[in-house]
Amino acid sequence: MRVQKKIAMINDFSGFGRCSLMVSVPIISAMKVQCCALPTAILSNHTGYEDFFFDDYTDRMQEYYEKWERLGLSFDGIYTGFLGSEKQVGIVQDFIRHFAKENTVIIVDPVMGDNGSRYTTIDEGFCKEMRKLLPGADIITPNLTEACLLAGDSYLETGADKTELTRLADKLRKLGAKNIVITGIADGEDICDFIYTADKEAILLRQPCSGEAHAGTGDVFSSVIAADAVNGEDIVTSVKKAAAFVGKAIKLSHEMRIPTQEGVCFEELLCELAI
Repeated sequence: MRVQKKIAMINDFSGFGRCSLMVSVPIISAMKVQCCALPTAILSNHTGYEDFFFDDYTDRMQEYYEKWERLGLSFDGIYTGFLGSEKQVGIVQDFIRHFAKENTVIIVDPVMGDNGSRYTTIDEGFCKEMRKLLPGADIITPNLTEACLLAGDSYLETGADKTELTRLADKLRKLGAKNIVITGIADGEDICDFIYTADKEAILLRQPCSGEAHAGTGDVFSSVIAADAVNGEDIVTSVKKAAAFVGKAIKLSHEMRIPTQEGVCFEELLCELAI
């Protein structure tokens, strides 16, 4: 009998806007993995909107997961997403120390910025703290902006230059990450993903751009990667699957005239992941 895997998902809960836990829970569940949520913050809707309710969960996180520890819970994967403060990085480090076993897969999605700029809540001190999650990370899924921030580099304006991407990924490898997936690299009419494996194999994947960028697509992408990782899927196969799924969801969202702020209508396609 197949044993169902479990992922501890550390991310914010945004009630509207298709991102974070509202994306990860259904996608990971559809891929036959139990998703166990540890919220970093509670939001009415994501911060791309002009107004939102925000409840910082920093002071509750440790008390929350201590109950899991007392219950003797264990996880096959630990997946970190949006962290709202430097203190939360330390809390995540503590969580990993308590719950990661020899075969636990650690997936880090370092949510810090996009399009060459840091998010308004992110400063250099936060970037420095985020680098502390790279040692021991089996997979990291930064976009190009986040990869540059982690490496301490200026933003790459060269598009999908494999030589430059390899140099950048090698710096992240030296910081401790095993497999690096740099996502959503715009290159002309294509969107590319760059994989730098634990064996230092550099692979550039590209597909035609499906439409305008939508909120939450990084969460969709990384959720597929995380579920595949604990199920033992090859990283290259997994990235191809995640990229194709995101591209199809963007295309369908455009056809259905869904505003970009509302994310992508992945719900319409979940059955394709449950194979």
